[in-house]
Amino acid sequence: MGLFKQFLLICVFSVGIFGANRACAQASNADLPDNPSPASSPAQDHKNSPSNREVSWRSLPKDFLHDQKDIWLFPAQLARGRHWFPTVAVAGVTGGLIVADSHAMPYFRNHAQGLDDLNDVFDSSITTAEVAAVPVSLMIAGYAKHDSYHVSTALLAGEAYADSAIVDLAMKAVTRRKRPTDVPAGGSFDDTFFSGGKSPFKGSSFPSGHAAGVFSVATVVASRYQKHRWVPWAMYGFATAISFSRVTSAAHFPSDVFLGAALGYTITRYEVLRPR
Repeated sequence: MGLFKQFLLICVFSVGIFGANRACAQASNADLPDNPSPASSPAQDHKNSPSNREVSWRSLPKDFLHDQKDIWLFPAQLARGRHWFPTVAVAGVTGGLIVADSHAMPYFRNHAQGLDDLNDVFDSSITTAEVAAVPVSLMIAGYAKHDSYHVSTALLAGEAYADSAIVDLAMKAVTRRKRPTDVPAGGSFDDTFFSGGKSPFKGSSFPSGHAAGVFSVATVVASRYQKHRWVPWAMYGFATAISFSRVTSAAHFPSDVFLGAALGYTITRYEVLRPR
């Protein structure tokens, strides 16, 4: 089996984990407000809305374990012939981007000087702090105003971040992909998988942990405050900017960022925010 086929199989397995959550959610009319059952009442639909899921410090550990169980048992669903369409769709895009990575990265490397200002604003440590600041700010505001909705939103953002981080780290440990910055000047951007640094986590590029983390947090906030039309635009714009900066700074390949973003969004939208 060729190396690229191995990569594609990894993509299929990984994106299937979170792609299935969307298919499962869409198949369950009672769980999603977008597809209410004919017998459901407006009050029941409102209660079952992803934006109204309740969580507390006490329920958080149990909820997190519930999420992880659903995520890692997904291959059993594939074995039963379920949810193949979303799985193959996301895997196909990821596979196509992997092929295109070696052609895209030389451009960003050659134009790195023109992007210095952008990359300075979205430095790795700065973006990590910016992402963490969102749930922390909500938590502080929630306790200061005695607003349980703000507190629940902050807890859900933390749950979503942790869920996507576990899957992200597991994939990094398996794929051990070189980062673009690890490729010497004039070197080839091909054959970057299974050849990363000594650490299976720090030295691995696939997928992007920053993209997974920021999209998980953005999806929670955008869903919970969707009545304010500017919030989804602001949060997803923020997430996109941070994710794009991971490519312009040569920290990640485009395929790393796409899969990380899909991981963060899908796990959050169709697992974490699903009513319990």
